[in-house]
Amino acid sequence: MVDIAIYIEGVRSENPAVYRHELFPREPQNKKSDSRYYKIVICPLQQLPKPILSRRRRRIIFIPTTWQKFVNAAEINYLYDDSPLEDRLWAEFKRLEISAQRQEFIRINKTDYALDFAVYCKSGNLDIETDGDMWHSTPERSREDNIRNNALQAAGWYQLRFNTKQVCEKMADYCVPKIAETINHLGRIAEDKFSFGKKINLKSPQIYQAGLFDTK
Repeated sequence: MVDIAIYIEGVRSENPAVYRHELFPREPQNKKSDSRYYKIVICPLQQLPKPILSRRRRRIIFIPTTWQKFVNAAEINYLYDDSPLEDRLWAEFKRLEISAQRQEFIRINKTDYALDFAVYCKSGNLDIETDGDMWHSTPERSREDNIRNNALQAAGWYQLRFNTKQVCEKMADYCVPKIAETINHLGRIAEDKFSFGKKINLKSPQIYQAGLFDTK
């Protein structure tokens, strides 16, 4: 585990709307000179009281987030603010203590693929996707998804896809059981190379650590 301290830039607005020629007084006059801009002044950086952890040593340059998520984040994955569907699924992962990586980038044959959720298991890895109905319904997007899916499967990734209705209406009856079944099939969650993995037990609010003689 690596402790990575994330710093916050203090931001305050100053004269919110100004002309471009006021921002860049040395710039030659041009058609943009009288355009209006918002001016933001960056204050000195401040270190957070506690670091936001990166458990898998991920190098991340930019994460879209909200102030509420930022001040309450215990680790990197809590920061992401990509879609309501992903947030719903992430809430279930936290409740079940499923160790998943949000927006994990995987490189296959010089191509980077962004996974909504990556779960690393003892006998294979799992890609979990939340497909918004509008985003994945176009023919062009379907072709891209097909190429992506084939590449991930050829690299040994298992995949689960859930649409809007399934995430919003069938989370407990379908999504969570299917995720738990797949993780257990893949030999449980791989916490580290020395552990036996964590098995998902939906009959209990907690996940239990497999013992030495636990083979089921």
